[in-house]
Amino acid sequence: MPQINPAQHLVKREDCVLVAIDVQEKLVPAVDDGEQVIRNTVRLVKFCAIAGIPAVFTEQQKLGPTLAAVREAAGNFAAIEKVHFNCFMNPQFSEKINSLGRNTIVITGAESHICIAQTALTALANRRVHVISDAVSSRSPANKAVSLARMRDAGAVISSTEMFIYEILVQGGTDEFRSVLPLVK
Repeated sequence: MPQINPAQHLVKREDCVLVAIDVQEKLVPAVDDGEQVIRNTVRLVKFCAIAGIPAVFTEQQKLGPTLAAVREAAGNFAAIEKVHFNCFMNPQFSEKINSLGRNTIVITGAESHICIAQTALTALANRRVHVISDAVSSRSPANKAVSLARMRDAGAVISSTEMFIYEILVQGGTDEFRSVLPLVK
């Protein structure tokens, strides 16, 4: 059995991109723990802005715009519209991700068992994937649980909002750490 290097599972600031999938007006209010998904997605978007990590947003056609709180947190917001559940089936999404030159995607949004799972499973062919478990959901808690297990079994790292933030920060006591504290308190 090959040795597993636990450090391979740590996310690195210079190598990751946040992907917020379909955090939209007609979808997120219908998912289980939708308010938590919104709150943690906003925290992640704000944190990535502070940490200099790029963020990519998608919107599934006919589900309305991305929620205002997420758009506002992003500042210079632009979303990639899609019809496919798997984000990588949209050439504009694939081109954007490839142009960033980063090998790890950090995923938030909805729905866990549809767009997130299909995107994560595809990405695992040539990227590392971190799924932020407290910032994703499905209409059914059972579908979320199955999708997280399936993605983990396929090689995705299942993480949380605070785990991601503190892995990127690496240490306390810095000016950056102090500027992030309001997001984790």
